[in-house]
Amino acid sequence: MISTKGRYALRVMLDIAEQNSDEFVPLKDIAERQELSKKYLEIIVKDMVSGGLLAAASGRGGGYRLKRPAEEYTVGEILEKTEGTLSSVACLADPDYECSRRGICRTLPMWTEFDKMVHDFFYGKKLTDLMETNI
Repeated sequence: MISTKGRYALRVMLDIAEQNSDEFVPLKDIAERQELSKKYLEIIVKDMVSGGLLAAASGRGGGYRLKRPAEEYTVGEILEKTEGTLSSVACLADPDYECSRRGICRTLPMWTEFDKMVHDFFYGKKLTDLMETNI
């Protein structure tokens, strides 16, 4: 399940992208437009800055902006930076996970196929695709 952290991260990225500016966007403005807690967004954007998705500036004229053009971001990369792995089961989420049943597991091919569909879906969606969605 995608948590509020991942969903809100997408909303932050969309909001910043929609400003279509090289200027830094104040977090309070994003919080107001998105009707989200500024305090919770502070936690999310901190992870997004350390994950290389956003640039930050403090002080007057500070805030956040995209580090790359919006069309270069995928939904998958944003979700994985904020959520961690999108894998459905532990044995696929962690390559070092040791499962004594791996060689005989009848369900592993199904989980592998499912995870590939999820990965391909989210990595096939660009941030700009969400910007073009009509509500």
